[in-house]
Amino acid sequence: MFSTCPTSSSERTQHVTRHDSGTGLPIPDPPVFASPADERRHRKQRLTAALRLFGKFGYGEGISGHISVRDPEHLDHFWVNPLGLSFNRLRVADLICVDATGTVVEGHHRLNTSSFVIHSPIHELRPDVTAVAHGHTVHTRALGCLGQLLIPLDQESAAFYQQQVLYEDYEGPSVTVAQGRDMAHKLGDHRALLLKHHGLVTVGASIEEAVHWFFTYETCAHVQLLASAAGTPQTLTHEQALAAAEGFGAPELARFSFELLWDEVAHEHPELLDE
Repeated sequence: MFSTCPTSSSERTQHVTRHDSGTGLPIPDPPVFASPADERRHRKQRLTAALRLFGKFGYGEGISGHISVRDPEHLDHFWVNPLGLSFNRLRVADLICVDATGTVVEGHHRLNTSSFVIHSPIHELRPDVTAVAHGHTVHTRALGCLGQLLIPLDQESAAFYQQQVLYEDYEGPSVTVAQGRDMAHKLGDHRALLLKHHGLVTVGASIEEAVHWFFTYETCAHVQLLASAAGTPQTLTHEQALAAAEGFGAPELARFSFELLWDEVAHEHPELLDE
């Protein structure tokens, strides 16, 4: 159905380095693609790398966990990892594309019902969201069962200051569209939804951004749990949290930060790019 052309010199324009006023860093602009096929290939490669990184960081929990990215041409379709394949073994060729009804329109594997239930309503209700990441990680689960969101203890956690929601309406495994739509509505225009008794959802305007927020939220949850166990954490003030969020919460910083992990995992596991 979809064409994924080989990489060529025309795939994207040269990055233009700019000095961003929010981060204070010379962050390159995002790539600009010559065609939807080129952009689709880029998104699928980054999605597969993100899934491999989930495996590398130990985010696997049986068949749980999924990351999706919107198709650049068919905006009501998204690419996602299929049911029952290990994060550590996934290749670009293993990804499936799903339409708004939950039908697999590209790919040869089965759809995880939970991935459709959680991701599809977010893609539908948030046109600004390109990617959604969900997993059942140790420290976000611990934080969730305490009924706590991240508090601004440091620069990294400030990225979620006023950008997170606690979802407390646990009804069992996410297998109904109604529950997924409720999650999407509760997420609103925030970037993170902590699911009590469940896990974490993060979103972004790029696959790189959404996955960076997921990684950062998990490490911040770890820091918060450690600090709380050791004593009484000292938080940033409101003004300090806003100042930190301007830099560490910048989408362009999140996007560019993921590129370091992309370089690492693509070098370690070049077979992930197999189509």
